[in-house]
Amino acid sequence: MNTVPLMISTKDLAYISDMFEWNFTASKKTYHFTQEINDEELKELADRVCKMHAEHCRKLVNILR
Repeated sequence: MNTVPLMISTKDLAYISDMFEWNFTASKKTYHFTQEINDEELKELADRVCKMHAEHCRKLVNILR
């Protein structure tokens, strides 16, 4: 399904909340790792992963707007 229904169930909301938390935590952890990594190639990869999870968070928040 590519469109969000006008109403979502409490179960759906709980799952969206869980998905947000998973992605937010992953984004925070990978951001921290980007500060610790010295290898530029790995640092760039960790940065891309961080941005990917942050984008997922933005998409989930937009579902609830």
